[in-house]
Amino acid sequence: MKLRLSRAPRTLLKLSRAPWTLRRRLVVSVVALFALLSLIVGGFSVIALYGNLLTPIDNQLTRAVAFTERAAGLNPDAGPPTAGGNAPGLSAGSIVADSIGTEIGGEQSPIFGGTATTLSSTELTPLLSMTTSGTITNITIPGVGDFRVIRTRLLTATSQNTGATFKFYRYIATPLADTQSTMLRFGLALGGILLGAVLLVAFATRWIVALALRPLQRVAATATEVSSMPLDRGEVDLSVRVPDADTDQRTEVGQVGLALNTMLGHVGNALQARQASESRVRQFVADASHELRTPLASIRGYAELTRRGNYDLPEDVTHSLGRVESEAVRMTTLVEDLLLLARLDEGRDIETGPLDLSRLLVDCVSDAYAAGPEHEWELDAPDDPVKIEGDGQRIHQVFVNLLANARVHTPPGTTVTVALSQTKSKTAVVTVTDDGPGIPVGVRATLFERFARGDSSRSRASGSTGLGLAIVKAVIDAHGGSVTVASVPGKTEFRIELPVVAVRADGESVVLSQ
Repeated sequence: MKLRLSRAPRTLLKLSRAPWTLRRRLVVSVVALFALLSLIVGGFSVIALYGNLLTPIDNQLTRAVAFTERAAGLNPDAGPPTAGGNAPGLSAGSIVADSIGTEIGGEQSPIFGGTATTLSSTELTPLLSMTTSGTITNITIPGVGDFRVIRTRLLTATSQNTGATFKFYRYIATPLADTQSTMLRFGLALGGILLGAVLLVAFATRWIVALALRPLQRVAATATEVSSMPLDRGEVDLSVRVPDADTDQRTEVGQVGLALNTMLGHVGNALQARQASESRVRQFVADASHELRTPLASIRGYAELTRRGNYDLPEDVTHSLGRVESEAVRMTTLVEDLLLLARLDEGRDIETGPLDLSRLLVDCVSDAYAAGPEHEWELDAPDDPVKIEGDGQRIHQVFVNLLANARVHTPPGTTVTVALSQTKSKTAVVTVTDDGPGIPVGVRATLFERFARGDSSRSRASGSTGLGLAIVKAVIDAHGGSVTVASVPGKTEFRIELPVVAVRADGESVVLSQ
């Protein structure tokens, strides 16, 4: 066994993101802007509060440095030293440390009473990172906490033995625990307030935007209603308009509503003009077809009478009379087809009644075999009769046209299969399939239009008028059914679906699907 593995080509999957509605855009924009402003205001509030909380601490440190300098006699202008303690006025937990070079030692005042805590040089090492005296900065002492620290130089001494100079510094640090706790509580409270405000603004904005967009929704509903109307055919009553309340030119939505009403008015007038023109054309076709029936019958009759009369006519005259008679027959068929289409366009009711499709198809296939014995004709129908509600003469004409179309446009020896079935949804399905060359792609789009032909030339060699399939579609549509075609080289299938009829015990027929 051979197994062949191949690497699948890479494909880039483009995920299409659903477009945002105008309501969502407005709500998200307003809420995002409010949230941004809230963050800015909250940030400035936190910064301002932090500065206000640091001011008394910095003043406390400044006073402590002044006291220390007075006590050391470094600042005589500050007055005599204050009695008692190293630096009065410091908050609980403050640190006072002295350093000589890289040696440092000090203690932390008691926080909840008791005695002061002596700190090791290792714990106080972060204080040595200060390089400027008189500047207040924040320093973190591991295991102790965050402090606001200031340094002052007490004196400078020179060793008599080595001549080295030593500088003595004092570090005064005030804890920031209370400040940080206050900032944390303030931040949480401010964040909760701002979050609640953002949610409130989101709900309020959504409600306001929904209220403001109601006129636009009514305009859209009017446009949607118009778009669902069958404007391509028949008489259209385009009386739908945007309400007057939504056509105020002083508002943007009103301008859209007024423009839509104006456009609907123009479209309505154009549709009425089109309908009037089509009605005149249909009436002309109907009248002309009706009026042509009598002279065509006369031409055909006189030609046949002359040809069959006991006259000694030249051979070319006899041939001409035969041609006149055959063309009269073809023109009569064309006139009858045009008259039928005109009546169907006018919406005239067809004569309906119970119709056995099985028996009708047997007759149609038998007639087709008689007209085209060089083709292979097959019929596949169920044993039980399939009945519909329809006009027997018109439905018969539909299948005659389809079978004639298959016979004319396929070469001899082609197999034409007619199949009848009934779906579970109570729909009768008839398919006419042939294994001929198929229908060209460029013809399929206009196959059911009038005077459409598979051959683009105007040749009448096949005798086709181009109305056969147009009549098929018009008759099937009038019966509430559908007709489709699928064609590839070697297989062409026309599929007709019609509602089935059930016959009650009293003999009345009832349509089961529509």
